[in-house]
Amino acid sequence: MPEVKPIFREVLPKQGQLSMEDVPTMVLCKPKLLPLKSVTLEKLEKMQMEAQEAVKQQELAVKEQLH
Repeated sequence: MPEVKPIFREVLPKQGQLSMEDVPTMVLCKPKLLPLKSVTLEKLEKMQMEAQEAVKQQELAVKEQLH
């Protein structure tokens, strides 16, 4: 296979600074689904609901004992 000569010839400066422009490009990735509530918050809410239920049960037990 014959070698193809490039059309453009590379030119490097003899004096001064050589600079190269690096253009940042955006990289797209899959969106990440974040939970609306954290696991810790859900646990705290569950504990609070259980505590409220326990208080209601105790109040009902006290009312039944009084009647």
